[in-house]
Amino acid sequence: MVSPSGDRRSRVGRGSRPVKRGSGRSLLEFLLDPASYAHRPRSIHLVQTHASLVVLASPFVFKIKKPVDFGFLNFSTLAKRHAACLTEVELNRRLTSGVYLGVVAIVRDGGRLRFAKTGERSRVVEYAVQMRRLSSRYFLDHRLRRRAVGRREIMRIVAFLARFYRAQRPTKEVSQWGTVAHLRFNTDENFTQAERHAGGTISRESLAAIRAYTNGFLRRHGKFFTRRVREGWIRDCHGDLHAEHIHITPRAVNIYDCIEFNDRIRYGDVASDVAFLAMDLDFEGRADLASEFVAKMARALRDDDLSRLMDFYKCYRAFVRGKVESLHSVAAQAPAVERLAAADRARRYFQLALRYATIGSAPAALVVMGGTGSGKSRIAQALASEFGCDVFSSDRIRKALAGRPLYERTPSKERAGLYNASMTARTYGALLDHALGAVRRGEGVVLDATFGNRVHRRAFRRALSAAGANAIFVEAHAPAAVVRKRLARREHERREVSDARLGDYAELTRRYEGPVELPRSQRIRVSTTATPPATLAHLLKQLAGLRLASQAVT
Repeated sequence: MVSPSGDRRSRVGRGSRPVKRGSGRSLLEFLLDPASYAHRPRSIHLVQTHASLVVLASPFVFKIKKPVDFGFLNFSTLAKRHAACLTEVELNRRLTSGVYLGVVAIVRDGGRLRFAKTGERSRVVEYAVQMRRLSSRYFLDHRLRRRAVGRREIMRIVAFLARFYRAQRPTKEVSQWGTVAHLRFNTDENFTQAERHAGGTISRESLAAIRAYTNGFLRRHGKFFTRRVREGWIRDCHGDLHAEHIHITPRAVNIYDCIEFNDRIRYGDVASDVAFLAMDLDFEGRADLASEFVAKMARALRDDDLSRLMDFYKCYRAFVRGKVESLHSVAAQAPAVERLAAADRARRYFQLALRYATIGSAPAALVVMGGTGSGKSRIAQALASEFGCDVFSSDRIRKALAGRPLYERTPSKERAGLYNASMTARTYGALLDHALGAVRRGEGVVLDATFGNRVHRRAFRRALSAAGANAIFVEAHAPAAVVRKRLARREHERREVSDARLGDYAELTRRYEGPVELPRSQRIRVSTTATPPATLAHLLKQLAGLRLASQAVT
Protein backbone atom coordinates (compact mmCIF):
# COMPACT_ATOMS: atom_id res chain seq x y z
CA MET A 1 0.00 0.00 0.00
CA VAL A 2 1.02 3.64 -0.33
CA SER A 3 0.94 6.45 2.17
CA PRO A 4 -0.86 9.72 1.37
CA SER A 5 2.59 11.29 1.47
CA GLY A 6 3.61 9.17 -1.50
CA ASP A 7 7.12 8.54 -0.23
CA ARG A 8 7.01 4.79 0.40
CA ARG A 9 7.25 3.56 -3.18
CA SER A 10 9.36 4.66 -6.12
CA ARG A 11 7.94 7.60 -8.07
CA VAL A 12 7.00 7.01 -11.68
CA GLY A 13 7.04 9.67 -14.39
CA ARG A 14 5.51 10.00 -17.84
CA GLY A 15 7.49 7.08 -19.19
CA SER A 16 5.20 4.61 -17.44
CA ARG A 17 3.14 2.19 -19.46
CA PRO A 18 -0.33 3.73 -20.16
CA VAL A 19 -3.34 2.19 -18.45
CA LYS A 20 -6.30 2.17 -20.85
CA ARG A 21 -9.93 2.67 -19.83
CA GLY A 22 -11.92 2.83 -23.04
CA SER A 23 -10.83 4.54 -26.26
CA GLY A 24 -8.88 7.73 -26.83
CA ARG A 25 -6.51 9.31 -24.35
CA SER A 26 -5.26 6.88 -21.70
CA LEU A 27 -6.21 7.24 -18.08
CA LEU A 28 -2.54 7.47 -17.13
CA GLU A 29 -1.92 10.35 -19.51
CA PHE A 30 -4.91 12.15 -18.01
CA LEU A 31 -3.77 11.56 -14.44
CA LEU A 32 -0.22 12.76 -15.13
CA ASP A 33 -1.37 16.06 -16.70
CA PRO A 34 -1.55 18.93 -14.14
CA ALA A 35 -4.20 20.58 -16.33
CA SER A 36 -6.58 17.73 -15.48
CA TYR A 37 -6.98 19.04 -11.93
CA ALA A 38 -9.01 22.08 -10.91
CA HIS A 39 -6.35 23.15 -8.38
CA ARG A 40 -3.55 22.98 -11.00
CA PRO A 41 -0.80 21.23 -9.00
CA ARG A 42 2.77 22.33 -9.72
CA SER A 43 3.91 18.71 -10.18
CA ILE A 44 2.47 15.22 -10.48
CA HIS A 45 3.95 11.98 -9.23
CA LEU A 46 2.58 8.48 -9.73
CA VAL A 47 3.14 5.60 -7.30
CA GLN A 48 2.10 2.06 -8.15
CA THR A 49 1.33 -0.98 -6.04
CA HIS A 50 0.15 -4.39 -7.16
CA ALA A 51 -3.46 -3.16 -6.91
CA SER A 52 -3.51 0.64 -7.21
CA LEU A 53 -2.35 3.74 -9.00
CA VAL A 54 -1.75 6.55 -6.52
CA VAL A 55 -1.44 10.06 -7.94
CA LEU A 56 0.27 12.67 -5.79
CA ALA A 57 -1.12 16.07 -6.74
CA SER A 58 -0.53 18.23 -3.69
CA PRO A 59 -2.35 19.04 -1.55
CA PHE A 60 -4.36 15.97 -2.59
CA VAL A 61 -3.84 12.28 -3.33
CA PHE A 62 -6.02 10.36 -5.79
CA LYS A 63 -6.07 6.57 -5.53
CA ILE A 64 -7.36 4.53 -8.49
CA LYS A 65 -7.82 0.79 -8.27
CA LYS A 66 -6.34 -1.36 -11.02
CA PRO A 67 -8.65 -3.79 -12.89
CA VAL A 68 -7.02 -6.87 -11.35
CA ASP A 69 -8.25 -10.08 -9.75
CA PHE A 70 -5.90 -11.85 -7.32
CA GLY A 71 -8.58 -14.05 -5.77
CA PHE A 72 -8.41 -12.43 -2.36
CA LEU A 73 -8.81 -9.04 -4.12
CA ASN A 74 -11.11 -8.50 -7.11
CA PHE A 75 -11.28 -5.12 -8.84
CA SER A 76 -11.98 -6.59 -12.27
CA THR A 77 -15.10 -4.51 -13.08
CA LEU A 78 -15.93 -0.81 -12.78
CA ALA A 79 -18.81 -1.60 -10.43
CA LYS A 80 -16.51 -3.54 -8.11
CA ARG A 81 -13.94 -0.75 -8.13
CA HIS A 82 -16.63 1.84 -7.34
CA ALA A 83 -17.99 -0.21 -4.45
CA ALA A 84 -14.47 -0.72 -3.10
CA CYS A 85 -13.79 3.04 -3.26
CA LEU A 86 -16.95 3.83 -1.30
CA THR A 87 -16.15 1.15 1.27
CA GLU A 88 -12.56 2.37 1.59
CA VAL A 89 -13.69 5.89 2.49
CA GLU A 90 -16.33 4.67 4.96
CA LEU A 91 -14.05 2.23 6.80
CA ASN A 92 -10.99 4.44 6.94
CA ARG A 93 -12.87 7.35 8.45
CA ARG A 94 -13.08 5.20 11.60
CA LEU A 95 -9.38 5.75 12.28
CA THR A 96 -8.69 9.07 10.55
CA SER A 97 -9.91 12.65 10.75
CA GLY A 98 -10.07 14.85 7.65
CA VAL A 99 -7.92 12.54 5.52
CA TYR A 100 -10.52 10.73 3.37
CA LEU A 101 -12.39 13.42 1.42
CA GLY A 102 -14.61 11.20 -0.74
CA VAL A 103 -14.94 9.35 -4.06
CA VAL A 104 -14.68 11.23 -7.36
CA ALA A 105 -15.63 9.96 -10.80
CA ILE A 106 -13.63 10.32 -14.00
CA VAL A 107 -15.80 10.63 -17.09
CA ARG A 108 -15.20 10.67 -20.83
CA ASP A 109 -16.71 13.78 -22.35
CA GLY A 110 -16.43 13.56 -26.11
CA GLY A 111 -12.81 12.76 -26.83
CA ARG A 112 -11.37 13.79 -23.45
CA LEU A 113 -11.35 12.70 -19.87
CA ARG A 114 -12.25 14.96 -16.95
CA PHE A 115 -13.26 14.74 -13.32
CA ALA A 116 -17.04 14.55 -12.99
CA LYS A 117 -19.14 17.30 -11.45
CA THR A 118 -20.95 16.54 -8.19
CA GLY A 119 -23.68 13.97 -8.82
CA GLU A 120 -22.66 13.28 -12.41
CA ARG A 121 -22.72 9.56 -13.13
CA SER A 122 -22.96 9.19 -16.92
CA ARG A 123 -20.01 8.15 -19.10
CA VAL A 124 -17.91 7.18 -16.06
CA VAL A 125 -14.71 5.34 -16.97
CA GLU A 126 -13.11 5.22 -13.51
CA TYR A 127 -13.42 6.19 -9.85
CA ALA A 128 -10.80 7.56 -7.46
CA VAL A 129 -10.57 7.95 -3.71
CA GLN A 130 -9.56 11.52 -2.93
CA MET A 131 -7.43 12.09 0.17
CA ARG A 132 -5.63 14.95 1.84
CA ARG A 133 -1.88 14.54 1.40
CA LEU A 134 -0.06 14.15 4.71
CA SER A 135 3.46 15.19 5.65
CA SER A 136 5.86 12.30 5.09
CA ARG A 137 8.02 13.15 8.11
CA TYR A 138 5.32 12.03 10.54
CA PHE A 139 4.71 8.56 9.12
CA LEU A 140 5.81 5.91 11.57
CA ASP A 141 8.15 4.15 9.15
CA HIS A 142 9.95 7.45 8.45
CA ARG A 143 10.14 8.24 12.16
CA LEU A 144 11.55 4.79 12.89
CA ARG A 145 14.36 5.32 10.41
CA ARG A 146 15.18 8.65 12.04
CA ARG A 147 15.14 6.99 15.48
CA ALA A 148 12.30 9.39 16.39
CA VAL A 149 10.04 6.81 18.02
CA GLY A 150 10.10 5.99 21.71
CA ARG A 151 7.82 4.90 24.53
CA ARG A 152 5.75 8.08 24.32
CA GLU A 153 4.83 7.49 20.67
CA ILE A 154 4.11 3.82 21.33
CA MET A 155 1.79 4.72 24.21
CA ARG A 156 -0.11 7.20 22.01
CA ILE A 157 -0.64 4.50 19.37
CA VAL A 158 -1.71 2.01 22.06
CA ALA A 159 -4.28 4.42 23.50
CA PHE A 160 -5.62 5.25 20.02
CA LEU A 161 -5.96 1.61 18.98
CA ALA A 162 -7.41 0.47 22.31
CA ARG A 163 -10.29 2.96 21.90
CA PHE A 164 -10.86 1.72 18.36
CA TYR A 165 -10.89 -1.97 19.29
CA ARG A 166 -13.24 -1.40 22.22
CA ALA A 167 -15.65 0.40 19.87
CA GLN A 168 -15.83 -2.58 17.48
CA ARG A 169 -18.45 -4.93 18.87
CA PRO A 170 -18.18 -8.61 17.86
CA THR A 171 -21.05 -9.98 15.79
CA LYS A 172 -21.86 -13.49 14.60
CA GLU A 173 -20.73 -12.61 11.06
CA VAL A 174 -17.42 -11.24 12.31
CA SER A 175 -16.75 -13.82 15.03
CA GLN A 176 -16.86 -16.81 12.68
CA TRP A 177 -13.51 -15.68 11.24
CA GLY A 178 -11.80 -16.51 14.52
CA THR A 179 -12.55 -20.23 14.28
CA VAL A 180 -9.84 -22.68 13.26
CA ALA A 181 -11.74 -23.62 10.10
CA HIS A 182 -11.86 -20.04 8.87
CA LEU A 183 -8.31 -19.27 9.96
CA ARG A 184 -7.20 -22.35 8.06
CA PHE A 185 -9.08 -21.09 4.99
CA ASN A 186 -7.08 -17.84 5.08
CA THR A 187 -3.71 -19.45 5.73
CA ASP A 188 -4.23 -22.16 3.09
CA GLU A 189 -5.13 -19.47 0.58
CA ASN A 190 -1.93 -17.59 1.39
CA PHE A 191 0.22 -20.69 0.94
CA THR A 192 -1.45 -21.56 -2.35
CA GLN A 193 -1.00 -18.03 -3.70
CA ALA A 194 2.64 -17.93 -2.56
CA GLU A 195 3.56 -21.18 -4.33
CA ARG A 196 4.12 -19.34 -7.62
CA HIS A 197 6.92 -17.42 -5.87
CA ALA A 198 8.60 -20.53 -4.41
CA GLY A 199 12.15 -20.67 -5.65
CA GLY A 200 12.13 -16.90 -6.10
CA THR A 201 11.32 -14.63 -3.17
CA ILE A 202 10.89 -17.65 -0.87
CA SER A 203 12.53 -21.07 -1.00
CA ARG A 204 10.42 -24.20 -1.18
CA GLU A 205 12.05 -25.40 2.03
CA SER A 206 11.05 -22.26 3.96
CA LEU A 207 7.53 -22.35 2.55
CA ALA A 208 7.13 -25.96 3.71
CA ALA A 209 8.44 -25.18 7.20
CA ILE A 210 6.17 -22.14 7.67
CA ARG A 211 3.20 -24.18 6.47
CA ALA A 212 4.08 -27.02 8.88
CA TYR A 213 4.33 -24.59 11.81
CA THR A 214 1.07 -22.81 10.94
CA ASN A 215 -0.94 -26.00 10.46
CA GLY A 216 0.58 -27.53 13.58
CA PHE A 217 -0.33 -24.52 15.72
CA LEU A 218 -3.92 -24.52 14.46
CA ARG A 219 -4.19 -28.28 15.03
CA ARG A 220 -2.79 -28.17 18.56
CA HIS A 221 -4.70 -25.16 19.87
CA GLY A 222 -8.24 -25.49 18.54
CA LYS A 223 -9.79 -25.11 22.00
CA PHE A 224 -7.81 -21.95 22.63
CA PHE A 225 -9.05 -20.33 19.41
CA THR A 226 -12.61 -21.35 20.28
CA ARG A 227 -12.22 -19.62 23.63
CA ARG A 228 -10.99 -16.44 21.92
CA VAL A 229 -14.19 -16.42 19.86
CA ARG A 230 -16.34 -17.02 22.93
CA GLU A 231 -14.65 -14.21 24.85
CA GLY A 232 -15.36 -11.74 22.04
CA TRP A 233 -11.83 -10.99 20.81
CA ILE A 234 -12.77 -11.30 17.12
CA ARG A 235 -13.55 -7.79 15.86
CA ASP A 236 -13.83 -5.72 12.69
CA CYS A 237 -10.20 -4.57 12.77
CA HIS A 238 -7.87 -2.64 10.48
CA GLY A 239 -6.34 -5.66 8.75
CA ASP A 240 -3.19 -3.99 7.38
CA LEU A 241 -1.70 -2.34 10.44
CA HIS A 242 1.89 -1.69 9.55
CA ALA A 243 4.20 1.23 10.12
CA GLU A 244 3.67 3.12 6.86
CA HIS A 245 -0.06 3.34 7.59
CA ILE A 246 0.35 5.19 10.88
CA HIS A 247 0.74 8.99 10.87
CA ILE A 248 1.63 10.50 14.23
CA THR A 249 2.15 14.23 14.68
CA PRO A 250 2.60 16.09 17.98
CA ARG A 251 -1.16 16.68 18.01
CA ALA A 252 -2.87 13.77 16.25
CA VAL A 253 -2.74 10.10 15.30
CA ASN A 254 -4.24 8.91 12.02
CA ILE A 255 -4.22 5.30 10.86
CA TYR A 256 -5.35 4.85 7.27
CA ASP A 257 -5.54 2.31 4.42
CA CYS A 258 -7.34 -0.51 6.19
CA ILE A 259 -8.45 -3.57 4.23
CA GLU A 260 -11.59 -2.63 2.32
CA PHE A 261 -11.54 -5.18 -0.50
CA ASN A 262 -12.17 -8.33 1.55
CA ASP A 263 -14.09 -8.37 4.85
CA ARG A 264 -12.73 -11.72 5.98
CA ILE A 265 -9.17 -10.38 5.90
CA ARG A 266 -10.19 -7.43 8.07
CA TYR A 267 -12.29 -9.52 10.46
CA GLY A 268 -10.04 -11.25 12.96
CA ASP A 269 -8.61 -11.55 16.41
CA VAL A 270 -7.45 -8.26 17.88
CA ALA A 271 -4.19 -10.15 18.53
CA SER A 272 -3.74 -10.58 14.78
CA ASP A 273 -4.05 -6.83 14.20
CA VAL A 274 -1.62 -6.09 17.05
CA ALA A 275 0.78 -8.69 15.66
CA PHE A 276 0.89 -6.89 12.32
CA LEU A 277 2.43 -3.74 13.77
CA ALA A 278 4.63 -5.72 16.17
CA MET A 279 5.94 -7.69 13.19
CA ASP A 280 6.62 -4.50 11.25
CA LEU A 281 8.53 -3.03 14.18
CA ASP A 282 10.65 -6.20 14.16
CA PHE A 283 11.10 -5.73 10.41
CA GLU A 284 12.38 -2.19 10.99
CA GLY A 285 14.91 -3.50 13.52
CA ARG A 286 13.03 -2.29 16.59
CA ALA A 287 12.26 -5.48 18.48
CA ASP A 288 12.42 -3.43 21.68
CA LEU A 289 9.48 -1.29 20.55
CA ALA A 290 7.61 -4.37 19.35
CA SER A 291 7.83 -5.92 22.83
CA GLU A 292 6.79 -2.63 24.43
CA PHE A 293 3.82 -2.30 22.08
CA VAL A 294 2.55 -5.85 22.69
CA ALA A 295 2.90 -5.57 26.47
CA LYS A 296 1.11 -2.21 26.59
CA MET A 297 -1.68 -3.36 24.26
CA ALA A 298 -2.28 -6.45 26.41
CA ARG A 299 -2.56 -4.24 29.48
CA ALA A 300 -4.77 -1.63 27.79
CA LEU A 301 -7.18 -4.27 26.50
CA ARG A 302 -6.92 -6.44 29.63
CA ASP A 303 -6.10 -9.37 27.38
CA ASP A 304 -3.88 -11.78 29.31
CA ASP A 305 -3.61 -14.20 26.38
CA LEU A 306 -2.60 -11.73 23.69
CA SER A 307 1.15 -12.32 23.96
CA ARG A 308 0.71 -16.10 23.63
CA LEU A 309 -0.57 -15.63 20.10
CA MET A 310 2.05 -13.18 18.93
CA ASP A 311 4.49 -15.48 17.15
CA PHE A 312 1.70 -17.34 15.38
CA TYR A 313 0.03 -14.18 14.12
CA LYS A 314 3.32 -12.40 13.44
CA CYS A 315 4.30 -15.35 11.26
CA TYR A 316 0.97 -15.06 9.42
CA ARG A 317 1.32 -11.29 8.96
CA ALA A 318 4.94 -11.44 7.77
CA PHE A 319 3.97 -14.13 5.28
CA VAL A 320 1.10 -11.97 3.95
CA ARG A 321 3.47 -9.04 3.47
CA GLY A 322 5.92 -11.32 1.68
CA LYS A 323 3.16 -12.47 -0.64
CA VAL A 324 1.94 -8.93 -1.37
CA GLU A 325 5.44 -7.65 -2.09
CA SER A 326 6.03 -10.68 -4.32
CA LEU A 327 2.95 -9.77 -6.34
CA HIS A 328 4.30 -6.26 -6.82
CA SER A 329 7.70 -7.65 -7.81
CA VAL A 330 6.13 -9.24 -10.91
CA ALA A 331 3.67 -6.43 -11.75
CA ALA A 332 4.17 -5.72 -15.46
CA GLN A 333 3.34 -2.01 -15.16
CA ALA A 334 5.83 -1.33 -12.35
CA PRO A 335 9.30 -0.06 -13.33
CA ALA A 336 12.17 -2.53 -13.04
CA VAL A 337 13.79 -0.73 -10.10
CA GLU A 338 10.51 -0.86 -8.21
CA ARG A 339 10.04 -4.57 -8.92
CA LEU A 340 13.55 -5.32 -7.64
CA ALA A 341 12.92 -3.35 -4.43
CA ALA A 342 9.64 -5.20 -3.89
CA ALA A 343 11.38 -8.55 -4.38
CA ASP A 344 13.97 -7.61 -1.76
CA ARG A 345 11.26 -6.61 0.72
CA ALA A 346 9.39 -9.84 -0.02
CA ARG A 347 12.47 -11.93 0.81
CA ARG A 348 12.99 -10.07 4.07
CA TYR A 349 9.35 -10.53 5.12
CA PHE A 350 9.45 -14.24 4.28
CA GLN A 351 12.69 -14.60 6.25
CA LEU A 352 10.96 -12.96 9.21
CA ALA A 353 8.02 -15.36 8.89
CA LEU A 354 10.47 -18.29 8.94
CA ARG A 355 12.11 -16.89 12.06
CA TYR A 356 8.78 -16.74 13.91
CA ALA A 357 7.94 -20.27 12.78
CA THR A 358 11.22 -21.84 13.87
CA ILE A 359 13.05 -19.84 16.53
CA GLY A 360 10.50 -17.22 17.63
CA SER A 361 10.60 -13.48 18.17
CA ALA A 362 13.35 -13.43 20.76
CA PRO A 363 16.95 -13.20 19.50
CA ALA A 364 18.48 -16.64 19.05
CA ALA A 365 21.68 -18.31 18.00
CA LEU A 366 21.54 -21.40 15.83
CA VAL A 367 24.66 -23.33 16.86
CA VAL A 368 25.54 -25.80 14.10
CA MET A 369 27.90 -28.38 15.58
CA GLY A 370 29.31 -31.78 14.75
CA GLY A 371 32.48 -33.73 14.17
CA THR A 372 34.86 -33.09 11.33
CA GLY A 373 33.36 -33.91 7.92
CA SER A 374 29.84 -34.07 9.36
CA GLY A 375 28.52 -31.44 6.92
CA LYS A 376 27.95 -28.74 9.53
CA SER A 377 29.45 -25.89 7.49
CA ARG A 378 27.16 -26.52 4.55
CA ILE A 379 24.15 -26.61 6.89
CA ALA A 380 25.29 -23.40 8.59
CA GLN A 381 25.58 -21.57 5.27
CA ALA A 382 22.15 -22.81 4.15
CA LEU A 383 20.51 -21.69 7.40
CA ALA A 384 22.13 -18.26 7.25
CA SER A 385 20.83 -17.85 3.71
CA GLU A 386 17.29 -18.85 4.66
CA PHE A 387 17.16 -16.54 7.69
CA GLY A 388 19.07 -13.69 6.08
CA CYS A 389 21.52 -13.47 8.96
CA ASP A 390 25.27 -13.65 9.54
CA VAL A 391 27.19 -16.89 9.93
CA PHE A 392 30.43 -17.08 11.93
CA SER A 393 32.82 -19.99 11.51
CA SER A 394 35.37 -21.10 14.09
CA ASP A 395 37.70 -22.24 11.29
CA ARG A 396 37.72 -18.77 9.76
CA ILE A 397 38.04 -17.00 13.11
CA ARG A 398 40.92 -19.25 14.22
CA LYS A 399 42.94 -18.56 11.08
CA ALA A 400 42.17 -14.84 11.21
CA LEU A 401 43.40 -14.66 14.83
CA ALA A 402 46.60 -16.47 13.85
CA GLY A 403 47.16 -14.42 10.69
CA ARG A 404 47.04 -17.57 8.56
CA PRO A 405 45.86 -17.61 4.89
CA LEU A 406 42.23 -18.71 4.81
CA TYR A 407 42.41 -21.34 2.05
CA GLU A 408 45.91 -22.62 2.74
CA ARG A 409 46.31 -25.73 4.88
CA THR A 410 48.43 -25.01 7.94
CA PRO A 411 51.81 -26.81 7.83
CA SER A 412 52.11 -29.75 10.25
CA LYS A 413 54.78 -28.07 12.39
CA GLU A 414 52.48 -25.08 13.06
CA ARG A 415 49.26 -26.95 13.80
CA ALA A 416 50.08 -27.70 17.43
CA GLY A 417 50.17 -23.98 18.17
CA LEU A 418 47.08 -23.23 16.11
CA TYR A 419 44.95 -25.91 17.79
CA ASN A 420 46.20 -25.83 21.38
CA ALA A 421 43.89 -25.10 24.32
CA SER A 422 44.82 -21.43 24.50
CA MET A 423 44.08 -20.76 20.81
CA THR A 424 40.88 -22.76 21.00
CA ALA A 425 39.74 -20.67 23.98
CA ARG A 426 40.49 -17.47 22.04
CA THR A 427 38.59 -18.80 19.02
CA TYR A 428 35.47 -19.73 20.95
CA GLY A 429 35.69 -16.46 22.88
CA ALA A 430 35.64 -14.49 19.62
CA LEU A 431 32.80 -16.67 18.35
CA LEU A 432 30.79 -15.86 21.47
CA ASP A 433 31.49 -12.14 21.07
CA HIS A 434 30.07 -12.25 17.55
CA ALA A 435 26.99 -14.12 18.78
CA LEU A 436 26.35 -11.70 21.65
CA GLY A 437 26.79 -8.71 19.38
CA ALA A 438 24.13 -10.03 17.01
CA VAL A 439 21.54 -10.95 19.64
CA ARG A 440 22.00 -7.64 21.47
CA ARG A 441 21.05 -5.93 18.20
CA GLY A 442 17.94 -8.09 18.13
CA GLU A 443 19.24 -10.22 15.27
CA GLY A 444 19.54 -13.93 14.73
CA VAL A 445 22.91 -15.51 14.09
CA VAL A 446 24.32 -18.85 12.90
CA LEU A 447 27.48 -20.29 14.42
CA ASP A 448 29.58 -22.95 12.70
CA ALA A 449 31.96 -24.86 14.97
CA THR A 450 32.59 -28.37 16.26
CA PHE A 451 31.36 -27.54 19.79
CA GLY A 452 32.63 -30.99 20.72
CA ASN A 453 33.37 -29.91 24.28
CA ARG A 454 30.55 -29.60 26.80
CA VAL A 455 32.43 -26.81 28.60
CA HIS A 456 32.16 -24.61 25.51
CA ARG A 457 28.49 -25.47 25.08
CA ARG A 458 27.73 -24.62 28.72
CA ALA A 459 29.53 -21.28 28.45
CA PHE A 460 27.59 -20.32 25.32
CA ARG A 461 24.23 -21.28 26.82
CA ARG A 462 24.86 -19.27 29.97
CA ALA A 463 26.13 -16.18 28.16
CA LEU A 464 23.29 -16.16 25.62
CA SER A 465 20.69 -16.73 28.34
CA ALA A 466 22.08 -13.78 30.31
CA ALA A 467 21.70 -11.65 27.15
CA GLY A 468 18.02 -12.65 26.86
CA ALA A 469 18.64 -14.97 23.93
CA ASN A 470 18.20 -18.65 23.27
CA ALA A 471 20.66 -21.15 21.84
CA ILE A 472 19.46 -23.99 19.64
CA PHE A 473 22.09 -26.62 18.87
CA VAL A 474 21.89 -28.41 15.54
CA GLU A 475 24.15 -31.47 15.51
CA ALA A 476 25.13 -32.61 12.03
CA HIS A 477 26.10 -36.24 11.54
CA ALA A 478 26.90 -38.74 8.80
CA PRO A 479 28.09 -42.37 8.69
CA ALA A 480 31.84 -42.89 9.08
CA ALA A 481 32.19 -44.09 5.48
CA VAL A 482 30.58 -40.90 4.16
CA VAL A 483 32.75 -38.71 6.38
CA ARG A 484 35.94 -40.49 5.22
CA LYS A 485 35.04 -39.86 1.57
CA ARG A 486 34.41 -36.17 2.29
CA LEU A 487 37.74 -35.81 4.09
CA ALA A 488 39.56 -37.57 1.29
CA ARG A 489 38.08 -35.13 -1.27
CA ARG A 490 39.43 -32.19 0.73
CA GLU A 491 42.93 -33.07 -0.40
CA HIS A 492 42.01 -31.81 -3.88
CA GLU A 493 39.80 -28.83 -3.01
CA ARG A 494 41.36 -25.39 -3.31
CA ARG A 495 38.79 -23.37 -1.34
CA GLU A 496 38.72 -25.39 1.87
CA VAL A 497 39.16 -23.50 5.14
CA SER A 498 39.36 -26.44 7.54
CA ASP A 499 42.76 -28.05 8.15
CA ALA A 500 41.21 -31.42 9.08
CA ARG A 501 41.89 -34.28 6.65
CA LEU A 502 41.37 -38.04 6.56
CA GLY A 503 44.47 -38.68 8.68
CA ASP A 504 43.01 -36.60 11.52
CA TYR A 505 39.62 -38.35 11.59
CA ALA A 506 40.28 -41.00 14.26
CA GLU A 507 41.84 -38.61 16.81
CA LEU A 508 39.22 -35.87 16.28
CA THR A 509 36.40 -38.41 16.61
CA ARG A 510 37.89 -39.69 19.86
CA ARG A 511 37.92 -36.19 21.36
CA TYR A 512 34.35 -35.32 20.32
CA GLU A 513 31.84 -35.21 23.21
CA GLY A 514 28.25 -35.65 22.05
CA PRO A 515 25.71 -33.07 23.38
CA VAL A 516 23.90 -35.53 25.66
CA GLU A 517 23.65 -32.92 28.43
CA LEU A 518 21.54 -30.54 26.31
CA PRO A 519 17.77 -30.52 26.93
CA ARG A 520 15.63 -31.74 24.03
CA SER A 521 14.14 -28.25 23.77
CA GLN A 522 17.53 -26.96 22.62
CA ARG A 523 18.86 -29.82 20.51
CA ILE A 524 18.24 -31.23 17.03
CA ARG A 525 20.19 -33.95 15.27
CA VAL A 526 20.16 -34.00 11.48
CA SER A 527 21.65 -36.41 8.96
CA THR A 528 23.57 -34.81 6.09
CA THR A 529 23.59 -37.77 3.71
CA ALA A 530 20.61 -36.57 1.65
CA THR A 531 20.81 -33.81 -0.95
CA PRO A 532 21.37 -30.30 0.49
CA PRO A 533 17.78 -29.16 -0.29
CA ALA A 534 16.32 -32.29 1.32
CA THR A 535 18.56 -31.90 4.37
CA LEU A 536 17.56 -28.25 4.73
CA ALA A 537 13.86 -29.04 4.36
CA HIS A 538 14.05 -31.72 7.05
CA LEU A 539 16.00 -29.45 9.39
CA LEU A 540 13.62 -26.49 9.03
CA LYS A 541 10.64 -28.73 9.74
CA GLN A 542 12.42 -30.08 12.82
CA LEU A 543 12.99 -26.51 14.01
CA ALA A 544 9.31 -25.73 13.42
CA GLY A 545 8.38 -28.80 15.46
CA LEU A 546 10.70 -27.72 18.26
CA ARG A 547 9.08 -24.28 18.22
CA LEU A 548 5.58 -25.77 18.39
CA ALA A 549 6.55 -27.94 21.34
CA SER A 550 7.75 -24.87 23.24
CA GLN A 551 4.49 -22.94 22.73
CA ALA A 552 2.20 -24.29 25.40
CA VAL A 553 -1.12 -22.49 24.94
CA THR A 554 -4.01 -23.54 27.17
